[in-house]
Amino acid sequence: MIITSGKFKGRKITAPDENITRPTLSKVRMSVFNTLQSMVNFYGSSFLDMYAGSGIMGLEAMSRGFTNVTAIEKNPKVANIIKSNFKKFENPPKLIIADSLKAKLTEKFDVIYIDPPYFAGIYEDSLKAIKDIADGIVILEHVTDVDFQGFKIVKQKKYGDKFITFLSK
Repeated sequence: MIITSGKFKGRKITAPDENITRPTLSKVRMSVFNTLQSMVNFYGSSFLDMYAGSGIMGLEAMSRGFTNVTAIEKNPKVANIIKSNFKKFENPPKLIIADSLKAKLTEKFDVIYIDPPYFAGIYEDSLKAIKDIADGIVILEHVTDVDFQGFKIVKQKKYGDKFITFLSK
């Protein structure tokens, strides 16, 4: 996988086994950040990747100028690959190895990216878990209908069978 834009554009990272994770496609990553750019000033902002997988979304955020980036991943094998990827960067994102729904986060985030396993049925629980720490835009990558738990749709895009939905409180 390759970082698509920003100061680390073109840098390669290792992707975990695709039987375990489903990395966000480069065209979708580019679209997410291009859309987000009109909503948030990246410099000085914070970004949480709630289901890190490969860690690419956090690295894309850091590459584009987010100054505080956190990634959460519960699978220890995948977390080790993320650690290895993050070590290649100065001032890397923070990695929390935990279940995203149980992680005790108190810090507020300007942008939260939520992309759990598509059919795990945890979108609503994820939105409930971040309600108190969401301080700006929440982005969901999903293929099924979701109850947005009181968040408002700001924008929605469709890529094949998946939706990228931008929400605010």
